[in-house]
Amino acid sequence: MEPDLFTAAAEQRQEQDPSSSPLAVRMRPRTLDEVVGQRHLLKPGSPLRRLVGGGTGPAGASSVILWGPPGIGKTTLAYVVSKATEKRFVELSAITSGVKEVRTVIDGARRAAGGYGKETVLFLDEIHRFSKAQQDSLLPAVENRWVTLIAATTENPYFSVISPLLSRSLLLTLESLTDEDLKGLLHRALTEERGLGSAVGLAKDAETHLLRIAGGDARRALTALEAAAGAALDKGETEISLASVEETVDRAAVTYDRDGDQHYDVASALIKSIRGSDVDAALHYLARMIEAGEDPRFIARRLMISASEDIGLADPTALPTAVAAAQAVAMIGFPEAALTLSHATIALALAPKSNTATTAIGAALADVRAGLAGPVPAHLRDGHYKGAAKLGHAQGYVYPHDVPGAIAAQQYAPDAVHGKRYYEPTRYGAEARYADVVEKVRERLGRSGPAV
Repeated sequence: MEPDLFTAAAEQRQEQDPSSSPLAVRMRPRTLDEVVGQRHLLKPGSPLRRLVGGGTGPAGASSVILWGPPGIGKTTLAYVVSKATEKRFVELSAITSGVKEVRTVIDGARRAAGGYGKETVLFLDEIHRFSKAQQDSLLPAVENRWVTLIAATTENPYFSVISPLLSRSLLLTLESLTDEDLKGLLHRALTEERGLGSAVGLAKDAETHLLRIAGGDARRALTALEAAAGAALDKGETEISLASVEETVDRAAVTYDRDGDQHYDVASALIKSIRGSDVDAALHYLARMIEAGEDPRFIARRLMISASEDIGLADPTALPTAVAAAQAVAMIGFPEAALTLSHATIALALAPKSNTATTAIGAALADVRAGLAGPVPAHLRDGHYKGAAKLGHAQGYVYPHDVPGAIAAQQYAPDAVHGKRYYEPTRYGAEARYADVVEKVRERLGRSGPAV
């Protein structure tokens, strides 16, 4: 593989005519000192500084895994490392690339090192989308240092990256950009020649709106700024107004990444809003998940869990509703599945609440784990085999259907937990009926006294 002549030509064109590239590309940091945020990674003597200085990081790591939410500089850091070390930079995405593409890059890196004396940085975006076998294909290149691998992921690498690759890598956790970080970036983009060259200013309320739209994403902030600046200049204005921003960005990007931490935070908020019976908040979080492209099957699974965990016998129709929604979602998919998920979410949020199914099994499990089990009473044991009667198994068992009311007053639980009450019904919704029934049943069983 020859050196990347296309990339070199593109960089040359950008240097000759900076305006030919998007603002986000023109403002890409050229050195670590220009990187926005990530101060914990950029302090003197940090592993990243040592890597740029020509080392390979602690313990001889020859690959780097960058972990963090989208738009905070993972690609930028990889690019800066390659520029600072004067290495070839090759970028692949795990979404569109496979083992074949990886091997092609590795073969090219080996030839470039031998024929041109040029080492290669391979930046692999979204490595968590690679299967175990695909990640395994990277190991020889990493172990033999044919490439300097810089992999980016928005998912926890301890769950999404294979152990052999993780153990050979320097793991760097990137933090979300703050509003102050983005303010500094916007100011530089407005004033620097490679940016907008002070051709236009930025009103305070417009800046606030840009920061809200950005949601901590530097690319999003610069893209919105460039569009708003173009609108303002077209109208002959020297300052970007709030109106210009609103004209060019007609909706705020959803602060949610289906493969990152927001995935779990928003899902948690949805379930807690249902539990709290706030139907409007629940619909808000549902809308955020739908708008962000969340897998509708994931949402449906969460609703099924909520139906048993938080509603239970207070509304016995909640679980069938959630299950029916999950089946419908699997059959129709988005966009129509949004209606089904809304249907189920509203039903669950407004249903009477009871967590007795949760607390009952929790208490029973706690006793079992504490060793309170004991032998099954002899009269309840299996008697369907030769010799069972001699052992006393199934002897004395009273068949409930043979007695009035079909409730036989005999001991069912082992001695260790006889008299224990795990299920304590509420008086909410339909569970009020179960509360009356369980007291009558316990009385018939001779267990109407206080719980032990």
